Amino acid sequence: MLVLELRFAATPARLDARPAHRDRLHRLHRDKTLLAAGPWADDSGALLVFDTTRDRLDAIMADDPYYRTPGVEVVGVREWTPVVGP
Repeated sequence: MLVLELRFAATPARLDARPAHRDRLHRLHRDKTLLAAGPWADDSGALLVFDTTRDRLDAIMADDPYYRTPGVEVVGVREWTPVVGP
């Protein structure tokens, strides 16, 4: 599994791009590529948990303009091995 962490800045471009991004997330969740995703409570960023390979995650990110939108910064991608859960 891979965990993607984002940091947000308060920019109109980010909020404008968010609906299309969330539509993509719902599709990825339906096909079980994305296990969970959501913003931090203070909306300073978000955490997304993917059940996929790094190559596939890179392709997902390249296909979604949200990750290149002003106000969205990819903080990191880390491999994660849960001991409880899926």
